[in-house]
Amino acid sequence: MIPFSPPDITEAEIDAVCEVLRSGWITTGSKVDQFEKEIAAYCGTERASCFSSQTSAAEMTLRLLGVGEGDEVIVPAYTYTATASVVLHVGAKPVMWDLGPNSFEPDYSALERLATANTKCISPVDLGGVPCDYKKIYDAIGNFAFTPNSKMQEAIGRVAVTADTAHSLGASRGSEKAGSMADFSCFSFHAVKNVTTAEGGAAAWKAIKGMPSDEVYKEYSLLKLHGQTKSALEKQHSNSWEYDILGAYYKCNMTDIAAAIGCEQLRRYESLLSRRHEIAAIYSKALDESIESMPHVWDGCKSSAHLYITRVRNASLAQRNEIIARMYERGISCNVHYKPLPMLTAYRNLGYSINECPNAYSLYSQEISLPLHTLLSDEQAIYIAGSLNSIVRELGL
Repeated sequence: MIPFSPPDITEAEIDAVCEVLRSGWITTGSKVDQFEKEIAAYCGTERASCFSSQTSAAEMTLRLLGVGEGDEVIVPAYTYTATASVVLHVGAKPVMWDLGPNSFEPDYSALERLATANTKCISPVDLGGVPCDYKKIYDAIGNFAFTPNSKMQEAIGRVAVTADTAHSLGASRGSEKAGSMADFSCFSFHAVKNVTTAEGGAAAWKAIKGMPSDEVYKEYSLLKLHGQTKSALEKQHSNSWEYDILGAYYKCNMTDIAAAIGCEQLRRYESLLSRRHEIAAIYSKALDESIESMPHVWDGCKSSAHLYITRVRNASLAQRNEIIARMYERGISCNVHYKPLPMLTAYRNLGYSINECPNAYSLYSQEISLPLHTLLSDEQAIYIAGSLNSIVRELGL
């Protein structure tokens, strides 16, 4: 069986974890600090802050911005639930944003129609590791009415762009890298991601005028560790145990065990990224013209090649599912990214309807994600592409 996305773990990661386990300090400490600095350097930002997941990083970002009851956040309908669930966690309302017609990217022209006086953030998703067109997003924001209701919102002075960059570490659009395009970018280091810490996430942010990055970092640190003014490591290395609690906050910090894996993964990442693009190129060359795929390199832009998303244009929903079943019979595990949010019970129960997002449904009904990971051989990639071609032909598509 060819798995969809297993982690690429070497003895280097195993040794790094063993080193932390033997050190006597396994929770948040020097390894997390190192990983944060390396992420910031990689993304071209002043600081980064690590969390227990991308979801917690995204939620704490909304809380940092003061987003809450009565506020609205524009989120793509074509994404995983985490993008929208964090909006609900803080008491705000997700506003569903459809894909563009016949596109893998959101409908940028719809933003001004979706925005209201209550809009506080737009949370674009870099689907499959392909960065959104942030220039179009910022251009649209320039026409929004905006009333800040927090110190951070005042400093930014407009609707904030809080990107879900779970897929796109290492991607670039023009001269900018993921992590430095949006106001805030939240990465995932889940087991299936390009860089993994088993579970984990991080937030990176652009410099904000009048709001030093060290101050933003401190606010994140309070939010993810119960509002405590001194960490356990700081208490151990101080002659005073005493601390204060500045707010009844949350618990979502990263451990040194996880960060040790991340540091080794990031050290290897350029070669891992190169290999992912090699596999994507094999697929793109081998697939029939009837199978459309998301581009990973175009016009000076480069994705992180996190997902290889295809679209069988003439397939019905039933035929798409049949293709995936037949691929499995040939020993190939495929996936679908994603079932649009309005189709899921939790969001239907909140009153959302897929009828409002026809382009998202259209892509979903024909979408198949092929295995894309660094443990694939060239021969396996060719076999996968050939199998998809063969099955699509058998079905007369």
